[in-house]
Amino acid sequence: MASFQRAVVFSLVLISLLWGSSQAKDLLVGGKTDAWKIPSSESDSLNKWAGKARFVIGDSLVWKYDGQKDSVLQVTKEAYAACNTTNPIEEYKDGNTKVKLDKSGPFYFISGAEGHCEKGQKIVVVVLSQKHKQVGYVGSPAPSPVEFVGPAVARTSSASNLKGGLLVALGVLVLGLF
Repeated sequence: MASFQRAVVFSLVLISLLWGSSQAKDLLVGGKTDAWKIPSSESDSLNKWAGKARFVIGDSLVWKYDGQKDSVLQVTKEAYAACNTTNPIEEYKDGNTKVKLDKSGPFYFISGAEGHCEKGQKIVVVVLSQKHKQVGYVGSPAPSPVEFVGPAVARTSSASNLKGGLLVALGVLVLGLF
């Protein structure tokens, strides 16, 4: 009976850990406060950063920038490709922009400052559906950015790998107890 109680307590702790690691997150675009700028090189592109992260429904992107000199425009795929700033879906100018990713699929953002988008100041993020999050695109290679006019996205966090390992360990523990 004591073994069963330990297994139940361990299972509850494990479930709470796994549930906590899947909560929505605020993600600073580029991973730093001064990232919303014209990239100095291809390797400095925000799409490189986005290609190394996995975005899920409920996450929020956060931009920090000088609202007097720049803005963030959420645009269509066509406007993104053409750097067309004339008819954005949304325009943000506050210097501390937070956009909630409320559905799966691609989100396209460009700079509203004249000429900045053409010089590479833009980003596309692909938000995974709950189905894809659960099926696990972890470890699968990302498609070429050319296929999406932006990167495919995979979160680099090892939380998913940790979840898989913990579930296997839990299974072995439970089987060993009975």
